[in-house]
Amino acid sequence: MNGLTAWDRVELARSAERPTSLDYINYIFDDFIELHGDRYFGDDNAIVGGIAYLKGMPVTVIAQQKGRTTEENIKRNFGMPNPEGYRKAYRLMEQAEKFNRPVIHFVDTPGAYPGIGAEERGQGEAIAKNLMLMSGLKVPIISIVVGEGGSGGALAQAVADKVYMLENAIYSILSPEGFATILWKDANLKKEAAEMMKLTAKDLYQLKVIDGVINEPIGGMKVEDTLVFENIKYKLIKDLTELKKLKKNKLVDLRYKKYREMGKYDD
Repeated sequence: MNGLTAWDRVELARSAERPTSLDYINYIFDDFIELHGDRYFGDDNAIVGGIAYLKGMPVTVIAQQKGRTTEENIKRNFGMPNPEGYRKAYRLMEQAEKFNRPVIHFVDTPGAYPGIGAEERGQGEAIAKNLMLMSGLKVPIISIVVGEGGSGGALAQAVADKVYMLENAIYSILSPEGFATILWKDANLKKEAAEMMKLTAKDLYQLKVIDGVINEPIGGMKVEDTLVFENIKYKLIKDLTELKKLKKNKLVDLRYKKYREMGKYDD
């Protein structure tokens, strides 16, 4: 998709026509059983997670979920998780390690919810605990950024052995509007900010922040574009087949080295 600007890709990543995480889950996996609650406060509809089969292989799937309509987005909090969402993800990852199931994440959030209640219930601590857990989890982890990957809210589900992005997904420390407001005190400079932030899949692959880019059709990803779903499924099966061959300590060691080396690249 040559000729698209960084801002073009931001708009495509945010498009209501893009598949939601549940669209990917329902197509790629068999017998998905959703599990609820963090066992502390409540359930968070912005994060869905549970157990499924991938070509006969039991896996744990955790995803940030947006809606398409206003009603759905209100229910899903526009894909912005509260602490209980991240604690639900933490619980499911611990369970996955206990039963030796690989973990697959779908990332699609503008960021963790910044509300007063979320902060009172320990938003930063919940995200930090996920980062710590994923860094040492003794089962394979694969994360795919399918839409927006915003700030620590996305990173809390993206410390993985393999991290991929769809071609028109974005992954950044904050939104271009927020970046422009902080840097220039003018959110209208969001297009210029998007170019500076290096938030596209191509940029992040060149920076070695991600492991690969999954191509999309011209015009952006739609629910009916099943070829992309098939490509993701193939990549998951291929990677998990290889990652499951590694001893647990080797898996964690390679993950550690991956993040120690991240960002180092030739000029």
